[in-house]
Amino acid sequence: MGESLHANCARGGFGKTLALGCRPALLVIDFVRAYLVKESPLYAGVEQARTDCETLLRYARHTRIPVIHTNVVYQPGGRDGGVFFKKVPALKCFEAGMHPDLAAFAAGLEPAADETVISKQYASAFFGTTLASTLTALGVDTVLIAGLSTSGCVRASAVDCCQHGFIPVVVREAVGDRAVGPHEANLFDLQAKYAEVASLSDVLSYLNGLGR
Repeated sequence: MGESLHANCARGGFGKTLALGCRPALLVIDFVRAYLVKESPLYAGVEQARTDCETLLRYARHTRIPVIHTNVVYQPGGRDGGVFFKKVPALKCFEAGMHPDLAAFAAGLEPAADETVISKQYASAFFGTTLASTLTALGVDTVLIAGLSTSGCVRASAVDCCQHGFIPVVVREAVGDRAVGPHEANLFDLQAKYAEVASLSDVLSYLNGLGR
């Protein structure tokens, strides 16, 4: 009674620090215009996260680590989205050909020609996709995670990243959510149980130290 959440987690053995590997990749999750256009039903007010993600992406490209982007694409009618599509009607933004302006990647975060794009239908970037196989083929051991949203696709992808044997590193400033409560709660829980939550400056220092 009266014990802080941090103390409770520490007493329970949560929050151990994971050592980052030497073969990272950057995973940018669903950073599309639907979350940035104020008229969109998915608008999330994540402009600062977009700016910080641009910084991270530029540095990843400079250090020549693999970069993978995801987006969400459904067939017309959303049949391939199953229960998720029914649960979140705003996902209709991503029906193929329906709202290309909203489904497009955010300005400054468009995939380069040599970067992989994985289209998904569910929250996790790993579920029903080739992501795990792609990372394995590239020899990746650590996945830097950026994108949207912290409580949804970022969390689901980070948990699956852990479960597939890769070290997940959620870059705090480069992920975002529509409300601070879910954002902070999920970052806390990810750090406690599944991933490293690292500052952008620490991640840039980590990338700068690769190969030394």
